[in-house]
This record gives sequence, C-alpha cells and structure tokens, in this order.
Amino acid sequence: MTLETTTGDSASDQPADAGIPGPEQDPFIWLEEARDPSALEWVEAENDRTLSALTADPRFDALKSEALDILDSEDRIPFVSFRPDGLYNFWQDKQNPRGLVRRTSLESYRGENPEWELVLDVDALAKEECREWVYRGSTCLPPDLRHCMIALSDGGKDATVMREFDMQTKNFVAGGFELPESQGSIQWIDKDTLLVTRNFSKELMTESEYPYTSRIWKRGQSLDEAEEIFRGSPKDVWSGASLLRDASGAIQARTAFRAISFHETENYVWKDGDWLRLEIPLKASLYGIVDRQLLVSTDVDWEVDGETFPADSLVAIDLEEWKVDPNGAQKTLVWAPGERQTRQGGAITGHALYVGLLDNVRGRVLRFNFIDGAWTSETVDLPDNATVGIQASSNETDQIMYTVSDFLNPTTLYYADGGKPEPIKQSSSRFDPTGMEVEQHEATSADGTKIPYFIVKPSGMKPDGGAATVMHGYGGFQVPQLPGYLGLTGKLWLSRGGAYVLANLRGGGEFGPNWHQTAMRENKQRTWDDFIAVAEDLVARGFTTPTQLGIEGGSQGGLLVGTAFTQRPDLFNAAIVQIPLFDMLRFHLIGRGASWIGEYGDPRIPEQRAWIEPYSPYQKIAEGMDYPSPFLWASTADDRTHPAHARKGAAKLKALGQPYYYYEEMTGGHSGGVDNSQRAQLQALQFVYLMQRLMDGKPE
Repeated sequence: MTLETTTGDSASDQPADAGIPGPEQDPFIWLEEARDPSALEWVEAENDRTLSALTADPRFDALKSEALDILDSEDRIPFVSFRPDGLYNFWQDKQNPRGLVRRTSLESYRGENPEWELVLDVDALAKEECREWVYRGSTCLPPDLRHCMIALSDGGKDATVMREFDMQTKNFVAGGFELPESQGSIQWIDKDTLLVTRNFSKELMTESEYPYTSRIWKRGQSLDEAEEIFRGSPKDVWSGASLLRDASGAIQARTAFRAISFHETENYVWKDGDWLRLEIPLKASLYGIVDRQLLVSTDVDWEVDGETFPADSLVAIDLEEWKVDPNGAQKTLVWAPGERQTRQGGAITGHALYVGLLDNVRGRVLRFNFIDGAWTSETVDLPDNATVGIQASSNETDQIMYTVSDFLNPTTLYYADGGKPEPIKQSSSRFDPTGMEVEQHEATSADGTKIPYFIVKPSGMKPDGGAATVMHGYGGFQVPQLPGYLGLTGKLWLSRGGAYVLANLRGGGEFGPNWHQTAMRENKQRTWDDFIAVAEDLVARGFTTPTQLGIEGGSQGGLLVGTAFTQRPDLFNAAIVQIPLFDMLRFHLIGRGASWIGEYGDPRIPEQRAWIEPYSPYQKIAEGMDYPSPFLWASTADDRTHPAHARKGAAKLKALGQPYYYYEEMTGGHSGGVDNSQRAQLQALQFVYLMQRLMDGKPE
C-alpha cells in the first residue's frame, strides 16, 4: 500500500513570485551548465591563470609536499568499524590513491603493525573499468554483514552506483543486485530482498532531485517490477520507507518519513495494513532501540500528557507498548540538556546507549542503561577539556572506540569493552606546538549575543600588530565547529607564524537546536553578524589587523565568507570561498539547492526574497569596492551545491574589474578531493594565497 498526502505549510506551497533573475538580468546563467563545453573552456582559462599565479610562488612546492607527506603518512590512525568478521578500514595512501577496503582482527589491530587482509582494491577496480570510482561505503545485511551493497561515486558526486558484494568471497556477486547512479538509499530486508529508495525516474524525483518513493525489490525481479510500498510527494525535500532494527539486527517495525522541509519531517509506522502518522514533532526523529526501549530525539519542546520534554532531549517508549499503540504509549525522559549543553553524536551497543555531549564546546560521553524500569547514567572516564567523539561501536557487544583530540595534540584512540577506556593508538605529531597556545574568548554580536571563539596563536603574542590570522566559520544546519587537531594547518600555517581562529556562530549546533533555530530563514543575517563580530573582536584585542586577517569556509561556510567580504570588505584582506552557495536568488534552481529552502527561505516568495536578497553575495558584488581579492574554488563533479555558484561569483568579479582567483577541480565532488594528491594541491594553493595576502604585505 502507498501513501500520498499533501504537504504541510511549507514554503513550496505558498504562492510563488516570478521575480527570479533570468538570462536578461543575469549574463552568467550559462555557467550553471556544469559540463557545457563553453563553461569548461572558461574554467580551463581560469585554472591556467590561477595556477600560474600561485604555483609559481617558491613556497608552493614545499607546501604541497608537506601536505602530501601528512595525508599519505603510514603512521596515521587507521580508523575502523566493528563487524562480526573483524575490524574494517578504508585506507588511502601514495600507492593506493583511490583506496583499499581491508580488515584485521582486534588482537592484530591493537599491535603497532596490524596485519591487513585486502577485501576490495578501488584503484584496481577503477583501472579495470576505466572509471573515476570513489568509494562511498557499504550497506550490509545484519547480523553477519556478509552481503553488502557497495556504493561507488563517479568522480566524487553524491549520486552513487550500488552493487552487491560478498565480504567472504571478496568479490562482486555475479548477477547480483545492481542499482544505476542515483541519490537515495537501500536497506536489506533479507538475503534476497532489498528496500530501495532511489530516483526511479525523473517523474519520481522531488524538486530537490531526491527520491520520494520506495520499493521492495526481490532477487530475480527487474527494478521496474519491484512493488512500491511508500510514496510521499514531489513537493517534499525527500521521502521514503525504512526499517527499524534493534541492536541484533532484527526488524521491529517498518517505518517511513516525509521531509516536508530540510528540518521538518513527518514520521510514519506500518500498522494494521496502513501507514500511521506518528504524533511526534516535525523536528523529532526515531533514534534507536536500547534494552527494548524505543528512543525518540526532539529538536523542539515536546508536550505530551501535560509533561514537556525540552528541545534536544531523548525520550524513551517501551517497545512492545509502542508496537501496540504507537501514539498512546507512555513517554519517559532519558536525558535533557543543561545550560550550554547539547548532544553531539551517539552510539547504541549490544547493551547500552552512549551519548556524546558538548558542554560549552568541550566534549564528554555518557553511558545509559535501562535497569529495573529506570534509566541510569554515568560519565565515561575520558580526558577533560578536549573534543571527544564516538568513533566506532559494536551492535553485538559492548565494544566501543572514542577519539580524543584538541588543536595542538594529536588524536588519541581509546578502546573499551564495557569497562574503563584505554588508549590504544595515537597519531604522530605533524608540527611542533612549542610556543603556541589556545585561548577561548567571546565577541559581542550586533544584537548583544555573546559569540564564543577559539584562537590558536603564538604564546605571549602582544597587541603590537598581531599575527597573520585565518578565521574559519560555518554557522548553519545545526552543525557544530569543534576543536580538533590542526595537523595540516599546524604544519603549513601555524609553524610559519600564523594564527588560526574557530568561530562558534549561531546557526550551528554548538549549543543545541535553539542556537541553530535562532539564526535561520528571516534571521540568517545573525550568522553573518556573529562572524563579523568575531573579526572585529580579534582586531580590538590586538590579535591581528584587517591587513593580516583572512577568512575561509566551505559550502554554507562559503556563503558565510561571501557575505562577510561583501558586507565588510574593509575588515579582511583574504577570503577563501570553498564549494560555496553564492547566488541566493537562484540557489533553489542550482544543484540540490531547493532542499535548503527550510534553512534560508524561498526566493520565489516576495516576503522571503526580502530576507535573502540583501545578503546574497552574488547580487551584492559591486564595482568600485576594495574587496580582498577573494579565492573561489569548486568541483565540476559537485552535484550538491554545484560549481555554478563559485563560477558566477568569479565571472561577475571579473566583469566589474575586481581582482580575484578561481580554481575548479574536474573531480572531487562536494568533498573537494578524491585522492591525497588532489587534496594536497588544494591545500597548497590556499595557503600560498593566504601567505601572499596576509604575510607578504597588502598588494598595492
């Protein structure tokens, strides 16, 4: 049975205005065709100009070599995932630029030189098939995880091809399941059945180019013969069916979702032969099953039977009671955030729930168990004043691994099996932190809100002009920016006397859902104000000067940098705009931009266009301004934000006689690189640019 209903009060349902720039208003729309020959000819000319200017710098070769040495180093921690037949790792190095899927035993892994068994050689596969394959992971059938669907991206795109693979024979299955290139997902029902949510045709794609139908596909059928079991609406961002499994892999329920906006989702469960809408908030989701308790996560206050569960809390429901009465079953609070706390990741093992926390942007982990009808919790014994992450966990046992890092100290990997975590691996130092220090400060934004930031700088730096400083930010989609080891930045920038700043802006997730929700849509300017406030605070404290201050960010962070240098060009002397959003009046028409209307608003609606147009960097660029010669870069294979944003920004700067740099990789997708050589070159180009702008003195 399928379900098709109308969407709720989302932006796409409102009357749309036609006031979107077209070819008559925008002379660079032709650059929105990613692989149009004229566009690629333009890209080639821009690349030649930028490479000539930056690779000729005598520092370029050394920077690229240092970056590649770090990226290819054999003493990196080989992070793993737990599986019944061993620990799995994906590894890229100089000899294997596309990468190897390999496995080892826990005993071997704990040693200094683990013995690895090769499972899949992506380089050999790419060579054999003459494709630019990029490995995007696997989805496997529990509990033994032998039968998997391997995801392969052509050139780094988000869209993937999926093929059935046998982890025991270490081969693709002849005549097995195979899905053509698409967005979407799959789940295994059993060895011969898949639950498939993919772009089955252009007619079954949403405006955001994601799927909105799901099918049950049985071995031996053509995909066209597969039974459709769920249908959302083409007006959704995406939608589909799913499976609710416990830690053992047993299916407990069939569920479905409809993302009516990027941040709002309707949830359903298959009940008595029909899809039943779950009475949970649109900003809530099913989190998992622990000790026969179903967990629900909510990003907004949730009132149930006179009790209010606060935003960011975890709520539990007895699984058997929920199966009988999904909307009437009793709810119990598991955890709620304290002041300046938020959840950051988590894991469910065979017997416990682990929740990562941010406490004033510092990390810790709690372990929860349901014992005698009540939830108990304890803090996991890990180092304080660091960024703590849950790196891997076992569904079958209590085995779990954690990462602990900060700006100046290499990452340490901890392992536990129900007891106290112990360090088992540590990355080597990539730079000498002697003479460097980390401080946390607060800036005051335009509306009086205190915005925290970290600065990594030379010790005892006095307010006598400060240091060349690069400031990083993001500020969107409830994604936090956390302290982490600055291996590349430390070697290429800090060790040469530079300083680094990490800003914790509203719109991100550093302090929970409200920190995000207070700076989106009509309030998105608050994010840009926060970033500018941090920059002003750095100058006011004497850490740096506008001549020595640069900014960088990618994707939403690229939009952030674009708004900063167009709103306050006097405050910065360098701006790196990475794989950005940039034209916010046409973003819904470029790549998968329509999916982000929930974050920014819909420019087709006059009221919402009035929020967006004043800050859209592409529209705000003007002649006669002293911009900080921005460096924009993108990837031809980026099917998420799309290279058109960066291309059009560069083209408009050129048309107005503004200095700029533009660079575009043919592969890499939204991640910015498919192998370490490509990543090292991008790093070297950016740091040469920063050194020329911030360390060599402002060009006349």
